[in-house]
Amino acid sequence: MRIHYLQHVPFENPANIVDWARRKGHKLTGTHLYNYETVPTMDQFDWLIIMGGPMNIYEEKNYPWLKYEKQFIKEAIDNGKVVLGICLGAQLITDVLGGKVTKNPEGEIGFLPITFNDDALKSPLFKNFPETSYVFQWHNDTFSTLGKGATSIVSSKACNHQAFIYKERVIGFQFHMESTKESIISLINACADEMSGGIYVQTKEQINAGMGFLKVANSLMDDFLNQLEYYYLKEEQS
Repeated sequence: MRIHYLQHVPFENPANIVDWARRKGHKLTGTHLYNYETVPTMDQFDWLIIMGGPMNIYEEKNYPWLKYEKQFIKEAIDNGKVVLGICLGAQLITDVLGGKVTKNPEGEIGFLPITFNDDALKSPLFKNFPETSYVFQWHNDTFSTLGKGATSIVSSKACNHQAFIYKERVIGFQFHMESTKESIISLINACADEMSGGIYVQTKEQINAGMGFLKVANSLMDDFLNQLEYYYLKEEQS
């Protein structure tokens, strides 16, 4: 299977998704948009993974590649590709699907609990998930209005829409189950100015103390990818 990812900044990479792809023997390629690299054609990949980043989806003047990235995401969805968006990636998918991305009432930074609703737990993609889990968060914006046809599947105390699913092939996560200790440290080093306090904004010390949550979060990400792979391959073979 051929997996392609879009990366927006040097310090937010696919992290443990890389390890999963290697264990599975899948081909993993990426476009580093901040270097103005070109995206592949539709016949060159099967899955598209869109990573996070500190920019807003509407900052096209500062990040002109956002415009053609959105066009590329739309084309991937229209072509029936499996598409996974993480944080900014999920917000970009929301915009493409006609939803709205706005500032969340509260920023979320650190290891915080999320709750999977009945729609999530009924989906084969999340059948092994617990109702509640602690995951790493780093966002101030959110998809406040979902795109047409998308279903909200996760929430938190601070954010009503933490994840969505669209046609069982397009999924958006506001949170980071892919994070590793190294990727979190890189994010803190690059964006420490965003840790300015708030009810749901943890300190560096609190985040370091919560690194133990990564084992479960990474395990859940692996399980999700395994289920997504299984149903994708099953569909392709039918």
